[in-house]
Amino acid sequence: MRSRGFTVGAAGFAAAGLFVTACGSSGGGTNTAGASTKLVVESTVAPITDIVRQVVGDRVELVGLIPEGVDSHTFEPSPATVKSLSKADVLFMDGLHLEGSTLTQAEANMARPVGKPDSPAKSIAAGAKGSEIVRMGDMTITPSEYAFDFTFPKSKGDPNPHLWMNPLYAKNWSEIVRDVMVRRDPKNADYYRSNQTRFAAVIDKLDAAIADAINSIPKDQKKLLTYHDSFAYFSRRYGIAVIGAVQPSDFSEPSPKEIQNLIDQVKVNHVPAIFGSEVFPSTVLRQVADEAHATYVDKLRDDELPGDPNAANHTYVGLLVEDVQLMTKALGGDPSPLSAVSTAGTWEG
Repeated sequence: MRSRGFTVGAAGFAAAGLFVTACGSSGGGTNTAGASTKLVVESTVAPITDIVRQVVGDRVELVGLIPEGVDSHTFEPSPATVKSLSKADVLFMDGLHLEGSTLTQAEANMARPVGKPDSPAKSIAAGAKGSEIVRMGDMTITPSEYAFDFTFPKSKGDPNPHLWMNPLYAKNWSEIVRDVMVRRDPKNADYYRSNQTRFAAVIDKLDAAIADAINSIPKDQKKLLTYHDSFAYFSRRYGIAVIGAVQPSDFSEPSPKEIQNLIDQVKVNHVPAIFGSEVFPSTVLRQVADEAHATYVDKLRDDELPGDPNAANHTYVGLLVEDVQLMTKALGGDPSPLSAVSTAGTWEG
């Protein structure tokens, strides 16, 4: 079993912003030329890539298309990304309008026919021609469950896409990955099933620990104000209100009037801390915190994994553990329940 997160960067891909994380024994098949018989599996943002990794382990060539630290909402595929997509057997993505440009290029360049199953049961069977795009967010929630908010207003029609911030949705995604891969690569079915079972057990433990930590925050301090609206589904799951986000729906900086409204909101709601992001650095949030006499925490993440690529906590679980520890401590709660959750990768290698 892997004791840490594992990422191997191939020089050519890394230079182009693509990250290959393949190693180990052979799997089903591939549409690329050469000696490899592994399926080529691609994914978009880093949390999705890690969730996929925990299921597929070393039995595929896994390529993460969107580099960590890059805004996934505005990411534009490079020629290298397009070339990589042309070799992919399966693309796992969020959907919910998050990766629009990547989806367009995948539809145009992946091997024909390009399937877009609406459930894992409709995935392409082993040996069938073509490729497939698996939009896991669209398989996980219905339009009636979409979250709309400041950065993602209903008037624009794009729901908040950050489903992975609710670990139960991530668990569901791991089931989707398992079921798709069992159909595409039945020789490794038992391997995918056992990997997913271990990952699901950690997610269940993580879910309980997050609930305990969030419930330890004093009720009148259980409020989130962030730069980017990425905690909508987290908020629903754990009962912590998101009272606002700084980033407008066009991903620009807020106006002076909007900044003053945020300052007033923090004061009125007696918010003890507001939260920034390493991916979205903002002087605005520091200004809001200073003028409202709140603590400013600028280390929350939603699509960049913590630590360096070979660190034990450079995983999806590590991302949530670190976020909730920071959040709970800053809001006056007890983050200690998270210390019992292992952040290391769980796939068998």
